Amino acid sequence: MNSSDLAFFLAAARHGSIGRAAAALNTVQSNVTARIRALEAEIGEALFTRHSRGVRLTAAGERLMPYALRVGQLLAEAREAVRDDGADPSGALRIGSLETTAALRLPSVLAAFARACPRVDLHVETGTSEALIGKVLDGDLAAAFVVGPVTHAALVAEPMVEEELVLVTAPWLGPPRWLSASPGAAPAAEQAKLIVFRAGCSYRRRFEALIATAGSGEVRHLEFGTLDGIIGCVAAGVGISLLPRAVVESARAAGRIATHPVPSGSARAITVLVRRRDVHVPAALARLADCARSAMSPASRDAA
Repeated sequence: MNSSDLAFFLAAARHGSIGRAAAALNTVQSNVTARIRALEAEIGEALFTRHSRGVRLTAAGERLMPYALRVGQLLAEAREAVRDDGADPSGALRIGSLETTAALRLPSVLAAFARACPRVDLHVETGTSEALIGKVLDGDLAAAFVVGPVTHAALVAEPMVEEELVLVTAPWLGPPRWLSASPGAAPAAEQAKLIVFRAGCSYRRRFEALIATAGSGEVRHLEFGTLDGIIGCVAAGVGISLLPRAVVESARAAGRIATHPVPSGSARAITVLVRRRDVHVPAALARLADCARSAMSPASRDAA
């Protein structure tokens, strides 16, 4: 078994067809079939079941899959480490970010990074903390800006900036009664939809925990994938949300929304940059982290 055999195996598994795998590998079907049969003979287990529309992994193939993926990732990382002399970073760099961080904090970071590394093609994917952490662990992203704390043993998490969280409502609404209710108090009569990001969002989990602590009773959710959508619905009075103060300050100043403080235990969130502990840190990612430290530091924000 070698890396080339596993590449043929992965192609067939991903495409579900020997023909499509051959096209992806720029070879002929007979070559793919021969390599997979040789791998099956060496392992002593069938890796695929054949059917009229293609192939499907067997139980043995499912067990082999994560190891084959890891071998491919290690080879890609090895090539990157050897080529990465740090002098003039180039190539592609894929990172992730929370929607709120991308809207508020990343523009200055990316402007500085573009000046420092003009030959790097940067790809930024937004999502929830949970989804982005999963993609970093899987090797799909080199790093991601998420809400801490992150304590996974396979990850390094570097604190970047602390955000103050506030309750956001339409401008004509005051804070709900449950916001000042003591733990265990009777459920408030008022009900408002929670305007939130998708499941897996750290701000959403904090919001739900805050409401549960206040004993506000049953709540309903309205999910959005964008920050603009959340702010727009809150401004229209559809519901309420919990967001970083800095993200909604311009909307508050324009009179579109109102903000209300929340209990101190729910009012702070640390944005961290996470990356895999066991992976070589490319020069481009190191430069990006430097830009983030500089742009997100309290001194740089005060100067701005």
